[in-house]
Amino acid sequence: MKEKLFNWSMGMGIPLAIALFAKLISTLPFFKIMGFLVLAILLGMLWSGLFKVPARAEAGIQFTSKRILRVGIILLGMRLNFIDLINAGPKIFTLSVIDILFALFIVYALARWMGVDKKLGILTASGTAICGAAAIAAIAPQVKAKDQEIAISVTIVAILGTFFTLIYTFLFPYLGLSDLNYGVFSGATLHEIAHVMAAAVPGGNSAIDEAIIVKLSRVALLVPIAMGIYYLFNKTKASGEENKGPTIPVPWFIVGFLLASGVNTLQVIPQPLTQFIITVAYLLIAMAMAALGLGINITLFKKIGYKPFIAAFIGSILLSILGYVLVQYGGMGY
Repeated sequence: MKEKLFNWSMGMGIPLAIALFAKLISTLPFFKIMGFLVLAILLGMLWSGLFKVPARAEAGIQFTSKRILRVGIILLGMRLNFIDLINAGPKIFTLSVIDILFALFIVYALARWMGVDKKLGILTASGTAICGAAAIAAIAPQVKAKDQEIAISVTIVAILGTFFTLIYTFLFPYLGLSDLNYGVFSGATLHEIAHVMAAAVPGGNSAIDEAIIVKLSRVALLVPIAMGIYYLFNKTKASGEENKGPTIPVPWFIVGFLLASGVNTLQVIPQPLTQFIITVAYLLIAMAMAALGLGINITLFKKIGYKPFIAAFIGSILLSILGYVLVQYGGMGY
């Protein structure tokens, strides 16, 4: 019993240590752009490459990458306030819907055209279109994705998100966007919340606030998108079942995400406690990302990761162009 407890503690302790270290170095100037979650999975991969993960720790690592991840997603719902989304107006919501559907279709279509597996393709597309690692984590159970597929897609989106954040920062003076519209543009097209916040800095506080609201409108669409993907990947046409129609069981962690968002919207919890819960949520998700990184096979990543990377790169360019046109010329900005 003591040995089993020790093994589980090791399996959860290693990802926790990596997550805490990722949190520490994410405060540094360049690494701040990459974001907490991105660093966690990259450090997990680095650990796996430098040290051999003990076999007795695998059960705890698997538990962290799956169960702890879901708890983190539930608590992350405390970041979402439905009132802010309503106040943002229909234009922002419409912009988010257009961008998400466009990126999902383009990245997935390109990935499939290049011969990428369906699951890896949809995970990469979801991370690009919605909200990076958190979206991939939420979509993965809907398509029964393997840990390797999750880790590869998270890494791809992390690298691209960081690259485009730097490009946006450089291009800000030349885009001809107002501070508010630059915030809308960043929030509507970048991958992680950390990327959005970092890219919006040149536009000032107003751009940052607007970018976060737009980004959270994309996060709010995670639930219906996840259910739609579940439907498309799991509907069956078995003989004798044609008239029943497919059923879609709502995953418990997505229900929890919505409930947590509702609690935050009602503001029944003091703001300092809410911020603490959000911090814990990110720590738990970072632990899960680290656990995924620990299990990634670098050779396999080199073998199958470059095609979805190319698809996501092209999709990200096209998404940026579309978002810019809609904000600057399509009446989706201010």
